[in-house]
Amino acid sequence: MTNIQELLAQKAALEKQIAEAQRAARADAIAKVKSLMAEYGLTAADLAGRAPTAPKAEGTKKVAAKYRDPATNQTWTGRGLKPKWLQAALAEGKSLSDFAI
Repeated sequence: MTNIQELLAQKAALEKQIAEAQRAARADAIAKVKSLMAEYGLTAADLAGRAPTAPKAEGTKKVAAKYRDPATNQTWTGRGLKPKWLQAALAEGKSLSDFAI
């Protein structure tokens, strides 16, 4: 009958063999993937599954500015967050119509 020490040694040897077999299988898989990439002209981005970016749809137009800071000529379209220059002016008591273009 084998004792615990012998069984643990066998277990360690098997785990080492498993790790080596996994490394060899991984190296083979990487070599196969590299050869297929070279054969078909693929890149890492192709493998990541990212679709190529589509060009912008025609007909989209830039929104014209609706408000302008007379001191700095900075503009704002009226969309999104108010810029800091406009927030500061509104806090001083000016109205939005003071900056309309």
